[in-house]
Amino acid sequence: MALTADSPLTDLLQEKPEAAQILMRFGMGCVGCALASGETIRQAAEGHGIPLAELLDALGIEQ
Repeated sequence: MALTADSPLTDLLQEKPEAAQILMRFGMGCVGCALASGETIRQAAEGHGIPLAELLDALGIEQ
């Protein structure tokens, strides 16, 4: 399954465990919080004020 900006964070972390370090580098320390289970990558970026394109690039995900 290809990851996109609309993939849940849980899918991202299952497919790319190393993504946790990238998310934390962007100030998203709540990788394991309850909200992360239902939040998409896009929603997390918006909620943390992170430019989506920059985050996707760091994660190696196509826009």
